[in-house]
Amino acid sequence: MEAIKETNFSFAGQTGFYRGKVRDVYYFEDKIAVVATDRISAFDVVLPRAIPYKGQVLNQIASLNLKATSDVVPNWVLSTPDPNVTIGHRCEPFKVEMVIRGYLAGHAWREYKAGRRVVCGVQLPEGLRENDKLPEPIITPTTKADEGHDEDISREEILAKGIVSEQDYLTLERYTRTLFARGTELAREHGLILVDTKYEFGKYDGQVYLIDEIHTPDSSRYFYSEGYTERQQKGEPQRQLSKEFVRQWLIENGFQGKEGQRVPEMTDEVVTNISERYIELYEVFTGGKFLKEDDHSVLDRIEKHINDNIFTTKN
Repeated sequence: MEAIKETNFSFAGQTGFYRGKVRDVYYFEDKIAVVATDRISAFDVVLPRAIPYKGQVLNQIASLNLKATSDVVPNWVLSTPDPNVTIGHRCEPFKVEMVIRGYLAGHAWREYKAGRRVVCGVQLPEGLRENDKLPEPIITPTTKADEGHDEDISREEILAKGIVSEQDYLTLERYTRTLFARGTELAREHGLILVDTKYEFGKYDGQVYLIDEIHTPDSSRYFYSEGYTERQQKGEPQRQLSKEFVRQWLIENGFQGKEGQRVPEMTDEVVTNISERYIELYEVFTGGKFLKEDDHSVLDRIEKHINDNIFTTKN
């Protein structure tokens, strides 16, 4: 299937459009239709080639997880009429992403390895190794940048700058910990460890809602639980399912999103490998077979499903 790099629809009743790093968002009066494209980003940079089936994987994993957490935290979803589309409430997003970490990995490990023991205002103990379980999950928020890089920020800075009110921020923290606990349970059922993840929230009609995707390979990092302890004891790398392998490939090829750096060539082999890894995570996480939507008129299919559902989906 040809990867979906972008969409450019025009719907009756549409009031706006936003193209994010990965999603194309169509705004209506009180709803949005979000198309999960096959674009891929790393280090806050959209890479030059799209990855076949990536959008379908993300949208379907997110849909499963949003349903599986809706009893503990309200979310924005009204319907999922297409493998690449979600329709939901038009929420006003908070300008922070709530990152929560149960293990020392990825960005937090890179900070720790560089000698920093305070991440986003959170003190970390001495003597930790890469991928060690933390004494308890920590919340390390980032700013939500419309363009460019998201930046680490502390709880104190968020409140001091008035980015989020104290009352709302306490709700965001409570929801974040509740979702991480549920996500950890869901991962365990499939032989996985939820290492770290991020959540985004917004307000609709005065209520805080979970928005965007959750517990996908773009927003989360997973380890295989089998053999985790033995690998840690031996100082071996953990087997993981996440987008970290894309970041590592970029780092090994001299790219970390810094000024003057060029994205390495993404060959057909690299693109196929990334696509297969996304499908692997879907099948491990869901325990089911990934069904490829091999529709040659995929854009027509997506447009039709939005048209057919945007006004019939009830709030």
